[in-house]
Amino acid sequence: MNTRINALREIEELPDMGITLSDGCRLSARVWRPLDAGEDPVPVILEYLPYRKRDGTCGRDVLTHPWFARRGYACVRVDIRGNGDSQGLMEDEYSPQELEDGVEVINWLAAQDWCSGNVGMMGISWGGFNALQVAAMQPEALKAIITLCSTADRYADDIHYKGGCLLNENLGWGATMWSYSSRAPDPELVGESWRSMWLERLEAEPFLPAVWLQHQRRDEYWQHGSVCEDFSTIKAATLAIGGWGDGYKNTVPLLVEKLGSPAKGIVGPWVHKYPHIAIPEPRIGFPQEALRWWDHWLKDLPTGVDRDPDYRAYLMDGARPQTWYTDRPGRWIAEDTGATTHIPVQTLHLTDQGLGDTVGSLTASIRSPHHCGMASGEYCAIWLGPELPGDQRGDDALSVCFDTEPVAQDMDIVGAPRLRVTLKSDKTQAQIAVRLNHVHPDGASARITYGVLNLTHRDDAANPQPLEPGHDYDIALDLDHIAYRLPKGHKLRVAISSAYWPLIWPSPDTAELTLSKGALDLPVRNTANGDEWSFPPVQAETPWQTKTLREASNSRRTETDLSTGQVHLIIEDDFGKVEDLDHGLIGGSIARERWSIHPDDPLSARGTCEWVDEMGRGDWNLGTRTTCEMWSDSTHFNLTARLEAYENGTLIYERDVTERIQRDNI
Repeated sequence: MNTRINALREIEELPDMGITLSDGCRLSARVWRPLDAGEDPVPVILEYLPYRKRDGTCGRDVLTHPWFARRGYACVRVDIRGNGDSQGLMEDEYSPQELEDGVEVINWLAAQDWCSGNVGMMGISWGGFNALQVAAMQPEALKAIITLCSTADRYADDIHYKGGCLLNENLGWGATMWSYSSRAPDPELVGESWRSMWLERLEAEPFLPAVWLQHQRRDEYWQHGSVCEDFSTIKAATLAIGGWGDGYKNTVPLLVEKLGSPAKGIVGPWVHKYPHIAIPEPRIGFPQEALRWWDHWLKDLPTGVDRDPDYRAYLMDGARPQTWYTDRPGRWIAEDTGATTHIPVQTLHLTDQGLGDTVGSLTASIRSPHHCGMASGEYCAIWLGPELPGDQRGDDALSVCFDTEPVAQDMDIVGAPRLRVTLKSDKTQAQIAVRLNHVHPDGASARITYGVLNLTHRDDAANPQPLEPGHDYDIALDLDHIAYRLPKGHKLRVAISSAYWPLIWPSPDTAELTLSKGALDLPVRNTANGDEWSFPPVQAETPWQTKTLREASNSRRTETDLSTGQVHLIIEDDFGKVEDLDHGLIGGSIARERWSIHPDDPLSARGTCEWVDEMGRGDWNLGTRTTCEMWSDSTHFNLTARLEAYENGTLIYERDVTERIQRDNI
């Protein structure tokens, strides 16, 4: 055995290693590797995404990648084509070109004399997505991946559509990419070509919300990159990690249950962040846990990860509703085999008397005002502001609710609850939102989990069918996975609404739903008495060294215009402004969103987004301003967008986009 395996190795950092692809496009990589890797080759850990290694993900990169490098790995952080300091143009997220480039990068890395020939791929969100997708392409050198906060299903479980409903995150995150991809490369790395690269990028950049809205059904566009289409294509050992505060709650148990390759899963209480820097606490020593994974699969060392439980999840204690938590009391639970499908199911019936063990009559109807859902929080909490679902009592009042009696003992809900209901609609299009809530003795209502369904997608997301008014339909709706303890003496509530704004776009008509039968299948695990697993405390490298020029801040507020009746959600995220103390690049961003609707009119829905970005060094200063807006009538979605680029205060580029896209059963 190499005696240096457990010793920390001296490392070097390369801020711009060029990887030239077969078509001549040069990708830019930031690399941390042992100084002696040329004499003693090491495995590579690749992170591959568009979020700008120079001034985007650098805060988390420096905490993690050099930590692995000191322990015998070459960590390679690559900007994908058309982003950051890489050449070329980006067409879309997870395009065939992006994934083919990823395979080519892996093959190139494996052939370097400082690489042992084994490669792992790691990433969160976009990087977690393409880790799965590239693994499905089976490059020979890719032996293992760690995918965090990702999805196996691009249509049903991403930021575009959920239950066949259009997520407003389709516009919100599309606006984010409209901003991110409009930013210039750094002249210090790419040289005099920076300006031509930037202008070419600005001219070619797609307005992705319109691209995504062209595909309102589950068609071939979404099947591409959805590894759930054929789980058997993934041969690499897969560690999947997620968080209960994240939008991607279902991927980890799905991968654990479905992959044929070695797979393990970890889900904590976290939002959309790496688990050693995430909120809420408890964090875990992700670098150490990942090192065990890499050492086993890339170095063939006996670390024991193959004998770990298949599924480890943080069972959160029921807490009072808050839009933000710094910590969540609870305990770690472990399932040795599988994830949650084996957990016993308790069936509770929806009746006119509430939610209970006994079948009874049900005659309930709901026609929710269209602002129902204002306490839903963000689809994907990410910016560390007040983004989590708050007290649900306001939304509960606009819903039909079914409560249990106070439970006689603690109830550990672990898995994906399923609602089965018979209903009819008075309109050909309608949607349903279902929340499972924790009702405290004083009436406070905390959302445990939820699900939504476009009722025209009740049978098939690829072939939606209008409803027949007055006809009874048997509907089954899976809520998102969760691990949550309902305390003794508290109540469980099922809240059903026909609107859920601003999480999803409303149907074109105000529908009334009538329920005649209903049941909740609830996965209830044997009560966990204490931690069934423990993780090491957090370790990390020295934080990113910056000078703060403007402090960051986040705000979220609702307003009602008493003269018009319009209800607004206003979001302002100032990400601050900092100077990198190593290379001097200055960067700052501010994002604003506004979501407006009239409670009586679904066609009044409107979303607007704006991003203002700045970057510079010395007397060189650039800026971009991107805006977009969306509204609809009964037959079409309407979108506008504008992109402005400034050099030293002078407008040098502008472009407007206008799209009108037919509604397709949404």
